[in-house]
Parts: sequence; C-alpha cells; structure tokens
Amino acid sequence: MICARECPDWCIHIASHTETAPSVGSARPRRHTVLDRFAIDYGQCLYCGICVEVCPFDALHWAQEYDYPGTGARAVDDLVHERDRLGAWVVDVPPPPPLDPGAEPAPEAAVRRPPGTGTPSR
Repeated sequence: MICARECPDWCIHIASHTETAPSVGSARPRRHTVLDRFAIDYGQCLYCGICVEVCPFDALHWAQEYDYPGTGARAVDDLVHERDRLGAWVVDVPPPPPLDPGAEPAPEAAVRRPPGTGTPSR
C-alpha cells in the first residue's frame, strides 16, 4: 500500500493476505487481496499529510475534529486506531469542494490537440 510505504515515520500498519476465488466454468481462478489489519499509530505520526496526498483511492482524509487520547495507563493504547475505529470517523470528513465549471481540465482528461490548431484531433 502506497500510504504505508511513503510514510516517513512508518506509523501506518497494514497486514493482508491473498486468496484465490473458485473459478467459474473454464475461467482461470482469480486472486484477490484481503485486508486483515489497517491501523494508524498517532503516537508516531508527524501529521505531515503525505499519506493523504499519495493515496490513489482517496481513502485517507483529514478530519476537522480529533479524538485526543485519554490519560493514565490507557492513553498509549488510545494512540493506535484500528480499521473499525477509523471507519467511525467518516461522518467527520467534509465533502469535497464542488468542481469549478470554469476551470481547465486536468492534463490527463484534456483532449489532445495537434500543434497550431484549435480543434481536437481524432
């Protein structure tokens, strides 16, 4: 996973395994990855945002509010958030800003035009 690989503190912990789905008819068996663990250790996190920027699936977001850990012996345990606890934060993630209708299209979405012409090439 790109987010865990790019994290400078290695505070994102991911564990997964591969399973083979039974084949249907003459199709060859397909393999898929099953996520076993996804956790973020906020005790190590620098809050740099690199994980959010590099995620190609937009699966990581900054929330407006943060549930700070408690005090005492459980305080350290509260710094590690597993997948189920992270999923509860989805309601705090703001919706993406609306698209600007006057903005230029992204380079990968723009139609290729031959040099010196104003019409799209076909």
